[in-house]
Amino acid sequence: MKDREDQIFESGEKNDAFAQYFVGQSYLNMLTTSPVGVANVTFEPSCRNNWHIHHKGGQILLVTAGKGYYQEWGKPAQELHPGDVVNIPPEVKHWHGAAKDSWFSHLAIEVPADGASNEWCEALSDEEYNAL
Repeated sequence: MKDREDQIFESGEKNDAFAQYFVGQSYLNMLTTSPVGVANVTFEPSCRNNWHIHHKGGQILLVTAGKGYYQEWGKPAQELHPGDVVNIPPEVKHWHGAAKDSWFSHLAIEVPADGASNEWCEALSDEEYNAL
């Protein structure tokens, strides 16, 4: 069942397996796992993931609902809206998540590569997030 009218895909279950890498509540619905991992990730308002790096494979985000942000280390944050596409090259430290006043959903596509991995880093500080 869809949680909100503007959702294209179901939100799935609370993202408890990765909760330590998020500030706030997120939900995960794996749409495919093979040959390419595609997940619908839904963020409650103000929820965001920690800074992280995709080694070797990279990631593609397809925004499907709400308003959110994407930011690469050392660059200003970009506001995201449905229809936006973010192509994240390998080895780029970044975070993404919901705006303070909006739910946010995107499809996260794992770009396949031999030896691909994900490195979770520090949380985006409340001070940095609240300055958006």
